[in-house]
Amino acid sequence: MARVLGVLLCLLALFSSSLCLDHANGRGDQALAQINVYETSLALDSSVKLHASPQVLGSQGEDTEWVNLAISNPKPTSDDWIGVFSPAKFDSGNCWPTSGGKEKTPYICSSPIKYMYCNSHPDYMKSGNVTLKFQIINQRADVSFALFSNGVQEPHLLGVSNPVAFFNPKAPVYPRLALGKNWDEMTVTWTSGYNIDEAVPFIEWSAKGLPARRSPAGTLTFNRNSMCGNPARGVGWRDPGFFHTSFLKELWPNREYIYRLGHDLVNGSTIWSKNYTFVSSPYPGQDSKQRVIIFGDMGKGERDGSNEYNDYQPGSLNTTDQVIKDLKDIDIVFHIGDLTYSNGYLSQWDQFTAQVQPIASTVPYMIASGNHERDWPDTGSFYAGTDSGGECGVPAETMFYFPAENRAKFWYKTDYGMFRFCVADSEHDWREGTEQYKFIENCLATVDRKTQPWLIFIAHRVLGYSTNDWYGKEGTFEEPMGRESLQKLWQKYKVDLAFYGHVHNYERTCPIYESQCVNNDKDHYSGTFKGTIHVVVGGAGSHLSPFSSLVPKWSLVRDYDFGFVKLTASDHSSLLFEYKKSSTGQVYDSFNISRDYRDVLACTHDSCEPTTSAG
Repeated sequence: MARVLGVLLCLLALFSSSLCLDHANGRGDQALAQINVYETSLALDSSVKLHASPQVLGSQGEDTEWVNLAISNPKPTSDDWIGVFSPAKFDSGNCWPTSGGKEKTPYICSSPIKYMYCNSHPDYMKSGNVTLKFQIINQRADVSFALFSNGVQEPHLLGVSNPVAFFNPKAPVYPRLALGKNWDEMTVTWTSGYNIDEAVPFIEWSAKGLPARRSPAGTLTFNRNSMCGNPARGVGWRDPGFFHTSFLKELWPNREYIYRLGHDLVNGSTIWSKNYTFVSSPYPGQDSKQRVIIFGDMGKGERDGSNEYNDYQPGSLNTTDQVIKDLKDIDIVFHIGDLTYSNGYLSQWDQFTAQVQPIASTVPYMIASGNHERDWPDTGSFYAGTDSGGECGVPAETMFYFPAENRAKFWYKTDYGMFRFCVADSEHDWREGTEQYKFIENCLATVDRKTQPWLIFIAHRVLGYSTNDWYGKEGTFEEPMGRESLQKLWQKYKVDLAFYGHVHNYERTCPIYESQCVNNDKDHYSGTFKGTIHVVVGGAGSHLSPFSSLVPKWSLVRDYDFGFVKLTASDHSSLLFEYKKSSTGQVYDSFNISRDYRDVLACTHDSCEPTTSAG
């Protein structure tokens, strides 16, 4: 009995609801932060039975499995819930000390990875005998299920299931592609449970007609001390495993490659993942059809319905699924900040990488830094908020590759065929005279518009234009100090489109410069560049943001719904813009740009250097 009690005690999770984090509009809470297990009490009941099956997952190499949890509770109540814990057991003596002083003995020190109310099953209140289904991913540890009563604020632990585990919990999983620093380079990053003293990581890859090659991989990880505060250091902490990145170089343009993840174990055997494929990048300036997806603020959803809050599930999963459906007609994806909304609960990063794996393993998945990745006081963030939950950028910068010169300075340029993308970091200072400002100008100035006519600026926060409600109340329609320093750069270097997230809706402006429309068209733009079109596309999955009642002339199209943007460059003169609904995939807004190189050369207001009479 003592052994059972010890196991049960070690399954609890904690986090005071008073520490819940708020987004700028007050609804950025993390689902797991609602659980206040500091107030948990034991109410173990021998009549309560929980059984999880199958007990061995992934026997055929799967990294995701459905588990059936049979529950028998003779006294069901409407606020009973199931917490899913991984690892299933832990040493309660290793709790991380907190400054709140709220710990009680026995110490409880880990959050669940997800939870579900029992009455989600219609028969639970009738008999207390039901089977709930949970989708479990491989997160390098075993899993168990605990039944609580009395809600999430003062929960009572009633019982715990048997553990279940993947056949190989350390297996390499969730590959994510990204462009390298050169056009003929693709990077592959993945997660495993193998440190370098256990196994040597590598990628085996080839193209049809070419011999297979092996490329070595570097290994990184981070620990609790890498986190900047709670909950990431405390109840939200979970061992992240190890992250391996390999650089596949000297790729032929537009060629399909097959690859698999490998680990050579010290015992001489090799662990393999399944096979994946990707198509290499076109040569810079190549004239071919090139298709780009852009969205921000997606977050993650749970297909089993657990952790449901703020309507993240339908938006996030619908966006993911629509992109997957169209994957054969997509070449590259940009997720422009606020990736997981983990807010310091590290288990959610695995959940997110598993969700986007069908996309990220097939096309480059390029990311930008958002407030929910980076912001934490006294860590160099431009904003002093706590939206990262103590992560302060570490998981995002470690788990995903992006071709920045310095990973802690999350800005970079990347070329894809006829596109040049200048990705800024709105969580670091971008104003004139700063290091980032100099990078942005260099990125915009160095593109050859004859070969790469489509110049795109990207940032997470709205550094351009938005009629979101909270901006409207401030009377700014932008992030404070947003476009102040940048608008002359956009105009001078003739930026076609600027994209932002942060605001959870869709909005498109006219071609604009200094708050004035410079073109009255709506569906088609041709001829000389006159101003940049600004697009808010932050409605990929997070709760939606209301618009201001004020509608300036420059706001052409607004949509209070979930969606994403697709750009299709047919050639050097034609670009199709489409905004699609996540729920249906239907096009809600679209326009065309037709522009030749001579049109880009032509001078308009503030787009060319001033000349003298002598010149």
